[in-house]
Amino acid sequence: MHHMSPQTEACVADCTACHQVCLSTAMGHCLEMGGQHVEKAHFTLMIACAEICQTAATFMLIGSPHHTHICAECAEICEQCALDCERLDGMQECVAACRRCAQSCQQMAA
Repeated sequence: MHHMSPQTEACVADCTACHQVCLSTAMGHCLEMGGQHVEKAHFTLMIACAEICQTAATFMLIGSPHHTHICAECAEICEQCALDCERLDGMQECVAACRRCAQSCQQMAA
């Protein structure tokens, strides 16, 4: 594997964690709760967030120069996901993971 800066390694870790949390929360907590937790806009956003996080991690891992704009998009979607998850019960872990990832990705995009 090519050498990654500590900042890149941290961002890959944050993206990977956010992917896992969003996916497992959507498929576990949200499906169990029903109601607002499974409304199309919310559920789609959570899955989109998980996907862009995985994609951003992949772009950094392969050393693609495109990682900067993928990370910018990832930060935007994570921030949106955090805001949306904040209004629902039991979503604190998701909110925290999204905020951490958004901050990390903003730095990578800069």
